[in-house]
Amino acid sequence: MKTFERDDLNNLEHRYRARLINSLSGFKSANLIGSQDADGQLNLAIVSSVVHLGANPPLIGLIMRPNSVPRHTFSNIAETGLFTVNQVSAEFWQAAHQTSARYAQEQSEFDLVGLSAEFIANFDAPFVGESQLKYGVKLIDIKPIEANNTEFIIGEIQQIHVAENALRADGYLDIETIETVAISGLDSYHVTQRLSRLSYAKPDKPVSNLTLDGKQSTPFDGQFAIVEN
Repeated sequence: MKTFERDDLNNLEHRYRARLINSLSGFKSANLIGSQDADGQLNLAIVSSVVHLGANPPLIGLIMRPNSVPRHTFSNIAETGLFTVNQVSAEFWQAAHQTSARYAQEQSEFDLVGLSAEFIANFDAPFVGESQLKYGVKLIDIKPIEANNTEFIIGEIQQIHVAENALRADGYLDIETIETVAISGLDSYHVTQRLSRLSYAKPDKPVSNLTLDGKQSTPFDGQFAIVEN
């Protein structure tokens, strides 16, 4: 195995180090953050840092990079207190990636990459029309992270819009059905293949495979199996 000590990381070429470290966390969610400023100028940016923080209240978090250059998404969220999270699918992943380009404040990534801005249910931030799983979020807090000058955005989910064929009977979202993609590193996009849903783990009981609707299917035999409908 190749080993990198801490001092080795310091001596790596800048972009090599960035690609290496960004790859360590494995597959990450691919989401487009939709926002607008107080004048109604729309913005769209791809992020891979959205994380679940809690279900009650329904909270999510995401990391904003240092403001060494203008960060339109961050400034829009701080200014208006609203944003949307739109999962990226195999239908438009290349367009989603293009939103990472450094466009000017007065330019709308929606228009430039060919995605549709959609306003739903009087929520005052733009959704991506093509996304089949999206939710509107209200800003709760911004936590500066002094270690690397990033900002941790905490938001509360206000509304969810999801394709009905992805919503299972027990509340599980089958994101493979809507061809949600994942990101590894900085620029690699992936589709996934489910191994199985598994039952709640208990110390005195072996786990079982579950159907997509959360019903017990077969005992776990040491080999994961793909569970069909």
